[in-house]
Parts: sequence; C-alpha cells; structure tokens
Amino acid sequence: MKRIYETMFIVSPKLDEEERNAMAERVRDYIVERVGGTIEKFDRWGIRKLAYRVAKGFSEGDYTVIQFRAEPETVDILERFYGITPDVFRWQTFRREDLEKAEKKASLKPAETVVEPETVEAAENVGVAAEPIVEDSSDETPGVETEAVEEVKQTEE
Repeated sequence: MKRIYETMFIVSPKLDEEERNAMAERVRDYIVERVGGTIEKFDRWGIRKLAYRVAKGFSEGDYTVIQFRAEPETVDILERFYGITPDVFRWQTFRREDLEKAEKKASLKPAETVVEPETVEAAENVGVAAEPIVEDSSDETPGVETEAVEEVKQTEE
C-alpha cells in the first residue's frame, strides 16, 4: 500500500538558477522513475536564509518541498540519492500520517451518513415515515359510546 510522504531538500545557493531548477526536476524524476512514486505537490520555495551557517559555509539555500505517494520499502532509495548528490546539502523525508488519516476519515464519512441519520430531524428530512400521533380530545370513554349505540338499536326493534 502506498503511503504519503513529504520530502524537503536544500540545494547549494552557489548554483545558477537554471541548475537549481534542474536539480529540483532531477529529484522529481528520480521519485517517479526509481522510487516508483506519484507526485502530488511540487513546491519550489526558492532561496531562503538558513537558521544558522552550515559546515559548508552556506547561510542560505534553495528550498524545495515535494509531497508524493510511494511504497515504504522504496523511500530509502531517495535517501541514498540525497546522500550521494553533493549539491543537496540538507534533506528530510517523513511520512504524513495526518494526511493519510484525514483521507481515510473523509472516505468513510459519506458511507456513514447514508447508512443512518444522526438526528431525529435528519430522519424526518430524509423521508423516513413515522407513525402519526393522534390526540383524542373527547372526554368520553370508548365503552360508553358503544353502549349508547346498542340501546338505540334495542329500542328500535
């Protein structure tokens, strides 16, 4: 079963704009071809300041965030790619369980509402017929009325 992952990587700011864009496209293609993933979001942030100067001497970097679906066993292939690519100096890939849960919840919710209405008002709106309540406003008891009708019949005979 394919899981949802998000990867963020930072490319060296020493590269030209074209080379940085080519590196982002290269990672995108690598995810599709080698990892076997499907890209859901591809977001280029551009050059941003880093929180601190890294060991390579950079105080800024070109950020890219990619959200994709892939098999859990193949995500390590992407991590190895980052490790051997010198222009990518920081990266992080993690599973987005929150998106998976929200997706699962959204797929289950319509089925639940069709099966059973949540409130009485909803049941009435759906068209579920309830037995009508008939209020008896007469003060007479049923037995008295039938006796009066029988007395009339006897007198007529």
